[in-house]
Amino acid sequence: MERGQQTADAEIGKQEDLSAEIGAQHSAYRARRAAGNAPEIQPRLDFPPYRSSLLRHPTKNPRHVDPESIELASPAFGHTDVGLLEADLTIAHIGQPLGERMTVQGRVLDGEGRPVRHQLVELWQANAAGRYIHKRDQHPAPLDPNFTGAGRCITDDDGWYRFQTIKPGAYPWKNHRNAWRPAHIHFSVFGDAFTQRVVTQMYFPGDPLFPLDPIYMSIVDQDARDRLVATYDHSLTSPEWALGYRWDIVLTGARATWTEPEGGDE
Repeated sequence: MERGQQTADAEIGKQEDLSAEIGAQHSAYRARRAAGNAPEIQPRLDFPPYRSSLLRHPTKNPRHVDPESIELASPAFGHTDVGLLEADLTIAHIGQPLGERMTVQGRVLDGEGRPVRHQLVELWQANAAGRYIHKRDQHPAPLDPNFTGAGRCITDDDGWYRFQTIKPGAYPWKNHRNAWRPAHIHFSVFGDAFTQRVVTQMYFPGDPLFPLDPIYMSIVDQDARDRLVATYDHSLTSPEWALGYRWDIVLTGARATWTEPEGGDE
């Protein structure tokens, strides 16, 4: 190894260093829980193993504003605004995209288990090789000319959404040396006002990268992390065509789905 590479590795850290930091954070949390402290269901804004969180999280208290001045209009979406075909990411181009086809279906619920009806759900993701169509994504994985990686739909009267897509691949990022993000899909959900939009991520069961990923592990509570992982659902599969996954998004309450802090884009 060249000396310059050794210096760079020392500056950004290695996976074993990050894993030790993550383990220390989680051990301290378990000790606080054993002492009777309340669970933490949201990610820590300042989570040292997630290096850029130290610079990206808010450092001042939020300001109170007049809600009427920033919510003069609520988002409203009709059947003509979002087409049914926009929920199928596999038909946006002439050819078929590469990768494992899958259906993702679930419900958007409030903290009492009631459906959140007629709400816009947006999805974006990497392709099967772990590459986004974005100028910032320049790692040497191939783009797929038949896959853009974005879709949207409106929840029905019972809060259901459904997407047809391709399972995304893992990809490297610059948090530390040999850092890889587990395969995931980004979701955005609007509430009753534009200021209520939340963004979250869905993961796949059994991913070996989970314990190595400081974004996923910034949620120190195991139950809260588990709520980000979809469940394989054989009833959603299509014979000889696509696998099926079920994933519900809970917006409020003790079992709320983790949401990304503002500015998160990994």
